[in-house]
Amino acid sequence: MSTDLPTTFDPADIEARWYSHWEENGLFRPDRPEAEPYTIVNPPPNVTGSLHIGHALDNTLQDIMIRYERLRGKDALWVVGTDHAGIATQMVVERRLEAAQDKRTNYSREEFIAKVWEWKEESGGTITRQLRRLGCSMDWSREQFTMDEHFSKAVLKTFVDLHRDGLIYRDKRLVNWDPKLKTAISDLEVETQDVKGQFWHFRYPLADGVTLDSGADHIVVATTRPETMLADMAVAVHPNDERYASVVGRHVVLPITGRRVPIVADEHADPELGSGAVKITPGHDFNDFEVGKRAGIAAGDMLNMLDAEADVCQTADGLVPEEFLGLHRFRRDGVDGARERVVARMKAEGYLIPHIVKTKDGEEQSLDSEPRTIATPFGDRGGVVIEPWLTDQWYVDAAELAKAPIAAVKSGEVEIVPKGWEKTFFNWMENIQPWCVSRQLWWGHRIPAWYDDSGNAYVAETEEEAREQFLARHPGLDPGSAAGEETSGTPDQVRGDAFELTRDEDVLDTWFSSALWPFATLGWPEQTDLVEKHYPNDLLISGFDILFFWDARMMMMGRHLTGQNPWPRLYLHGLVRAADGQKMSKSKGNVVDPLGLIERYGADALRFFMAAMESQGRDIKMDDKRVEGYRNFATKLWNATRFCQANGIGASTQIAAPEATLAVNKWIVGEVVETKAALDRALAELRFDAAANTIYHFVWDRFCDWYLELIKPVLSPLPPAGGIGGGPDGDDQTSPTPDPSREREGDFAIETKTVAGWALDQILVMLHPFMPFVTEELWSKQGERPEHPLITARWPEPEAEIDAEAKAEIDWLIALTGAVRAAKNELGIPPGAKLAAYCPAPGALAKTVVEGNAGAIERLARLTPIHFADAPEGPAMQIAAGEDAFVIPLEGVIDIAAEQARLEKALAASRKEAKSLEGRLGNASFVERAKPEAVEKARADLAHHSAEVERLEAALARLG
Repeated sequence: MSTDLPTTFDPADIEARWYSHWEENGLFRPDRPEAEPYTIVNPPPNVTGSLHIGHALDNTLQDIMIRYERLRGKDALWVVGTDHAGIATQMVVERRLEAAQDKRTNYSREEFIAKVWEWKEESGGTITRQLRRLGCSMDWSREQFTMDEHFSKAVLKTFVDLHRDGLIYRDKRLVNWDPKLKTAISDLEVETQDVKGQFWHFRYPLADGVTLDSGADHIVVATTRPETMLADMAVAVHPNDERYASVVGRHVVLPITGRRVPIVADEHADPELGSGAVKITPGHDFNDFEVGKRAGIAAGDMLNMLDAEADVCQTADGLVPEEFLGLHRFRRDGVDGARERVVARMKAEGYLIPHIVKTKDGEEQSLDSEPRTIATPFGDRGGVVIEPWLTDQWYVDAAELAKAPIAAVKSGEVEIVPKGWEKTFFNWMENIQPWCVSRQLWWGHRIPAWYDDSGNAYVAETEEEAREQFLARHPGLDPGSAAGEETSGTPDQVRGDAFELTRDEDVLDTWFSSALWPFATLGWPEQTDLVEKHYPNDLLISGFDILFFWDARMMMMGRHLTGQNPWPRLYLHGLVRAADGQKMSKSKGNVVDPLGLIERYGADALRFFMAAMESQGRDIKMDDKRVEGYRNFATKLWNATRFCQANGIGASTQIAAPEATLAVNKWIVGEVVETKAALDRALAELRFDAAANTIYHFVWDRFCDWYLELIKPVLSPLPPAGGIGGGPDGDDQTSPTPDPSREREGDFAIETKTVAGWALDQILVMLHPFMPFVTEELWSKQGERPEHPLITARWPEPEAEIDAEAKAEIDWLIALTGAVRAAKNELGIPPGAKLAAYCPAPGALAKTVVEGNAGAIERLARLTPIHFADAPEGPAMQIAAGEDAFVIPLEGVIDIAAEQARLEKALAASRKEAKSLEGRLGNASFVERAKPEAVEKARADLAHHSAEVERLEAALARLG
């Protein structure tokens, strides 16, 4: 059979073609109604998104598992879809309007939402197209969107049910307010950055002529946010701080506002920090909020001094001077903000305590503030400083919902892999705060709550149900009378449509809806066939960075709403970092585009890189050279298949291993058995790196480098002479005279072609989850089997045992050949040089292999002849195969003295460099102060030179 594969492997030529074939023929989810289910759901990417390197890792790992289980005959369902991404999507559409010199507020809510849907239809499918480029075998026929009608119904029902169960409530609390986006965001969406700022010290006068024991008529407070003093409501001191014991319960009069506020005792005040007295602004600081509550200040009475844009507004007591109203909190567009104005006023009125520093000349200098580096919260999308803001919001009782997931992980019902993440999980879940789920946006699931004129909330899935609740609360209300007038009418005589209820303007946090993903995508709350069969899912794979954003919340919702854990296993992978180990970011300019890598090397190469580098508990360092290396791996397999086709080796017709008599064929059957078992073990343990490396070394080392080399004589026109793989290579002049009784298509050749074709098929099946495109192409070209595409083939079932004798023989031959080649390379001996060898005390295995396979040893190891006797005196190199030692004379082969001198010079250089690097890395100052990439390079260089020392010492020992 002549090859019909092109000479050159071109990924671009095959990827689009095969993906279309798979999708158009429904092969991502073949009809297997009676098969055991296997289900995973993808973390739904934002509909605004495009494929980044983290997506590539996440989805590659999922695709490996889904293709693996599909090959194992399961009804494998990979649920795919996108998230409506409330904030991100609204931002995209608003920017689009701004580009057209338009804005959202020019439209009604309904008109703006229509524009969002319009954008989604035009541009919202970018990432799903890119997932196809990666080869993700998702069930696109059931693609989901969190704003789909059935999904939205599930979201509303969830909110209503949780409210009915007392797990959702409305409360006035501090939230992380993004003044740019004008919405609350979660703690997880806040990024803390170190910012250069200042620490100001102010005098707060004591009221009523009271003085401290020291005689001072004021308390000194320090703050990094002087503008918030406009809403101060207390000063806190530690209960055990004797300096202030006499004034606890007394008051200070705030400068600027004149507000009279109490001095309270609270452990939040640190007596060792500054003056030990802390200003308390409960409406604009999370710690102060708690202090205020402990001091008896109700949330509804806490003062708010900023509006939604972080501009100063009047407080409820009306004490903010008019000159501050309307100012932004910070300096903006060259205009002083509230911060600058407050500091200037405090200084002018003598309440600012200057910070004294000494100059280089030893003179004292007075500064308004003390420079400080301050950990400052920023919104991850808005990019501005977050403002703690007191508002009415909807909250989920996360602490109650967290109890079942915590118990599930502790009992082992849910396994977190790697196990090290359990501690993090418990720490967060056991200290979880109420979850604010309302967002001040237009795009998203609108909160199903309606309010009457008195502010009472009616939570229901529809307005009609809300009206029924309203009427139930007001049984005697006459719709024809003035609002609030009671009549003697009965409820069934009252029409609720006469009274207006107002719908809540807010929408739900995007993570609230995506928490329903494992079951709402299957049709829940209806008990559909899909829910019955595919829920709970089997596995969730996600980045560790969304453990609390998404994974934990799915566990909360799953347990409460369905009574079941959403999956029994949660696998958390690391981040993909830049080559130097730094986190990728646009600002650093080190972001890697996975689509660019696919263009250069093919999707298979990128996928294999991701799998091979994914080691549990560790991040991945990006390495283009490794990706290129896996492209070469695919090329190696391509060329091996071309070799097989050129030698009449085609598709196998059997699942079980063929019968074999030659040791080399028995050996490769055993290698398939071992590889398949190791792959199953690795994937069961979610050791993606181990799985990838297992199949890589089997394909490259065992099959391509050794098996195909060993069977060449069997496939040649000359008949084999028995032993491992027949006689010597057909090109050898030492080949025996052909036996006319056996042609090329003799028994050994037929057996070998059958075994080789079967082994190649097993490779394609086992490698398919990692490299789906090249394997499907080779599978199709190995034979006509349109009814059995590789994507739905059967996972290997060799039904064979490992032949210990054949394995020992081939492994011994490989060890001998490898040792000779390595020794030649170390000593600069040409690879093709034929050398004599002596084995003074051969074991039984050595005698068997050498006597039966002299031709193969000559062709592969280039050893001829081999003597079972003592070696003659003179310079020689020592090698070993198994337990057998060989001596190879070098007289006349190389200049021994010159080679010793070369090796000793190189050894001295590597020893010197290794010692220098050890000293540098042993210096704590270098390790702590040098750039991380410099330390990493030093460690890599040390490892290299240490290995060189070992190699060169071994080479010199060979010559000894």
